[in-house]
Amino acid sequence: MSWTEKYRKAFVLSYDDGVRQDIRLVEMLNKYGLKCTFNLNSGLMDPPYKWEADGVVIERMPSRNLRELYAGHEIASHTLSHPDLTQLDDAEIYREVSGDVSALEKISGHKITGFAYPFGSTDTRVKAILKTCGITNARGVRSTHSFEPPADMLDISPTCRHKEDEIFDLADEFIGMNPERPKIFLLWGHSYEFDMQRGWERFERFCNLISGHDDIFYGTMSQIFIEGR
Repeated sequence: MSWTEKYRKAFVLSYDDGVRQDIRLVEMLNKYGLKCTFNLNSGLMDPPYKWEADGVVIERMPSRNLRELYAGHEIASHTLSHPDLTQLDDAEIYREVSGDVSALEKISGHKITGFAYPFGSTDTRVKAILKTCGITNARGVRSTHSFEPPADMLDISPTCRHKEDEIFDLADEFIGMNPERPKIFLLWGHSYEFDMQRGWERFERFCNLISGHDDIFYGTMSQIFIEGR
């Protein structure tokens, strides 16, 4: 059954890169009954790629145990190595996407149909190749501050990023809505940003605010954008 048969509002999170801070994020989301799509780069897992930013160590997680960690959520593709796809030729784009999809299907035990564009970069050529790789929904990074469903499922723009000042005002607006047509609140980010910005407490306040409403469907990207059509 599509969520739109019972609800007129849906909330979803979409987080990129598959880093160790996801462990804490998943624990928090599970506590509040929220669902997330995690977009992973399988080519950077074994051995885990590591870097440092603003004094925070950021490390990709190895492929082992990811199925257990993300249980109840969704694993989606983010390419093998996180390149700007618009700068690659067709064969390189196909390799980055299809290779990641294949690896993630082995890790997750499920078919991979979701995607997040590295750096939010895409064009008609990239989208056409994504279709040949079995991708049905793909997210960018440009905030709309809107709850309108996307016209193009391979060009989904988020409502906002978690570190934006507007997230609480948007949450209040969304919670108070009684729309006649379906509305979607899509929040995205990287879990390591919570360490960089000391944002874990702030984000938990947001989770507490947005969760537990009987008139909101809480699902993954595929559940909301594909199964809900």
